[in-house]
Amino acid sequence: MKSHAVVFNSPKQLSLRSLDLPDLQSGQLEVAVEYSGISTGTERMLWDGSMPPFPGMGYPLVPGYETVGRVVRVCSDSGWREGQRVFVPGANCFTGVKSLFGGAASHLVVNAQKVMPVADRLGPQAVLLALAATAYHAVSGGGKQAPFAPPELIIGHGVMGRLLARLTVAAGFPAPAVWETHAARSSGAQAYPVLHPDDDPRRDYAAIYDVSGDGSLLDGLIQRLRPGGELVLAGFYKQDLKFAYAPAFMREARIRIAAEWKRPDLLAVTELVHTRRLSLDDLITHTQPSTQAGSAYETAFGDASCLKMILDWSAIA
Repeated sequence: MKSHAVVFNSPKQLSLRSLDLPDLQSGQLEVAVEYSGISTGTERMLWDGSMPPFPGMGYPLVPGYETVGRVVRVCSDSGWREGQRVFVPGANCFTGVKSLFGGAASHLVVNAQKVMPVADRLGPQAVLLALAATAYHAVSGGGKQAPFAPPELIIGHGVMGRLLARLTVAAGFPAPAVWETHAARSSGAQAYPVLHPDDDPRRDYAAIYDVSGDGSLLDGLIQRLRPGGELVLAGFYKQDLKFAYAPAFMREARIRIAAEWKRPDLLAVTELVHTRRLSLDDLITHTQPSTQAGSAYETAFGDASCLKMILDWSAIA
């Protein structure tokens, strides 16, 4: 069995290649992919070669950890049925390439316990569950500790910032302010204000969540905290971070790093989406066929109006 997959051969060098799929083993499923999302965080850094060293990463590599498709083959002990729509947070089923992520392909073989059933009504929106789980993890800690203070200020009005703001409102907390400097991304707020930083005079925020991935903002953000306030680094940063110590010292500032989501986060946001308490509407702005993956990645990383690009795999059987 073959699968067509997006492969990063080297920085900014992409191809669509035919790769062998392994035989189905006990507890595994084969998924025919319908849609996969392009991440503007870690995937962008893999694309341009700026990704810090991590175990399992390198080139050639199959990207993608935001995938939705249909189960087409099952092992008898998997507990799944053919035809179910599932979310797949990446796969590791290809040989000869790195597949730490591995979800941007026409067919995948995955362990049954890794996937998540999703409602048919979600369609391509199901690719957003990974980002929603990441946002949820930033305030939940993956269910391993007491929930953290919700954001009063969010830096960045991309998909991650929007989801974090929507989750905060859905949980019944006061609506956070969101900073955005790109005019093209300032619209689309749902029950929370979006401001340019220059138009915000506040310097007493209890909790600021940065999802921009821009490490140069740290000093300015620390100066917006109240004494004892917390700055949460919920983006992914390509360079080592540094900040001026004196302003942080004067505020007794706390700095927390939010890592990748865990299974409890995915379960929680899936329930919120299925019960319509969290909306995924108006977040996917661009769709291109997987056969045009090269131009899709360039648009995703180069067009400020592109909140979320997804690849449609329907043209590849």
